[in-house]
Amino acid sequence: MKKFYLSVLFVCLSAFLFAQTEKKAELIKKNWNFGALPAVTFDTDLGFQYGALVDIYNYGDGSRYPKYNHKLYFEVSRFTKGSGINRIYYDSDQLIKGLQTTFDLSYLSDMAYDFYGFNGYEAVYKADWADDESADYKSRMFYKYDRKLFRFKGDLQGKITGDNFRWITGWNFQNFKVGSVNTDKLNKGKDDDKKLPTTTDQPGLYEKYQQWGIISGDEVDGGFVPTFKGGIVLDTRDNQPNPMKGVWTEAVIEVAPKILGAESSFSKLSLTHRQYFTIVPNNLSLVYRLAYQTTLGGEVPFYYQSQVITSMMTGATSEGLGGGSTIRGILRNRVIGDGVFYGNVEARWKVARFNFIKNNFYIGLNGFTDFGRVTKKITVNPNSTMGLPGDYLKNNAEKMHYSYGGGLIIAMNENFVIAMDYGMAANKQDGKSGFYMGLNYLF
Repeated sequence: MKKFYLSVLFVCLSAFLFAQTEKKAELIKKNWNFGALPAVTFDTDLGFQYGALVDIYNYGDGSRYPKYNHKLYFEVSRFTKGSGINRIYYDSDQLIKGLQTTFDLSYLSDMAYDFYGFNGYEAVYKADWADDESADYKSRMFYKYDRKLFRFKGDLQGKITGDNFRWITGWNFQNFKVGSVNTDKLNKGKDDDKKLPTTTDQPGLYEKYQQWGIISGDEVDGGFVPTFKGGIVLDTRDNQPNPMKGVWTEAVIEVAPKILGAESSFSKLSLTHRQYFTIVPNNLSLVYRLAYQTTLGGEVPFYYQSQVITSMMTGATSEGLGGGSTIRGILRNRVIGDGVFYGNVEARWKVARFNFIKNNFYIGLNGFTDFGRVTKKITVNPNSTMGLPGDYLKNNAEKMHYSYGGGLIIAMNENFVIAMDYGMAANKQDGKSGFYMGLNYLF
């Protein structure tokens, strides 16, 4: 896979402008302000990605800066062979006085959604099966399936006592449509030696899990999942986009009732603690996050097990474990279970500050280590005339997964944060490494 991030040009330009710009006092922002970032990449199988994302902020009269009154986020991007992101996000504590209000409306199509099985290391990963230069090659899509997701999400937070202790409530209506990778569409325009084998000729792991009866019934092709949540949060952060001190701790219970056409019901518990320490005032901080999520009851569809529950989303998805939003450097969705634990420890250094085009900028660096594991297993009882899939399953193998790496940050007006992280997996069963580019710090 090859990827060319044209947005890196923005990084280089900003660094150059910093070198040429005299440092001045921080500007107080008022009224409307926005930041934009192009989305241009190339993937061998998915094609070119093109599009843009825009963050729009309203600071009012500037008396609350860097806090904003309203935030709007738009993203539209496409891969030429069909995958794409369409998202509108809104956040404000002024829309309804006394309430923090967020809305998210998204349609996410992924023609090659990652699937590595269940229960972490108990699902054996063989990189050669997806490597077209290996003698053991099966398909570049072996660990993939097609997923389309429509999401309408709303969250509300209100005060219990003071400004920091709050209640949480919200809804999340998600419709999943899943199936085998459309190899015919992905093969269009390719030379014969680059074409993918069909899933009929070479079943992927998703198809094999169906053959073995691990994935069965109504969940095979997706479904509608309406969830409602309630909880409490303690939030003493001094700044939401990049806190230098404080805690952000929450406990959330999510319930999915069997209504409006939903095929199953279940409940989950999520506990997350984040803490921020100032090492050098304004410039260097040490932060960490510890999180635990488990199923309390009911039957969770396999396609929902990758969802990570939080009081608010900071990106287009909140999924894992593994990938850019949970354990960086480890394969996306590598660590999937009925219960999971994960954490991150990160040092954040604001290397330099400068003013440019009447906006405040800073360049930052960060180093991190991430970790996580399955704490409650998904039941896996293969039932197949092919016999037990010994090449794919390994009993009692799960343990902690680790990764480590670093990143580069460019931030405008404290809120528009471009984050680039590169993580490396400590165990080859988790892949090799991953590069991630988007908006906002991890937490």
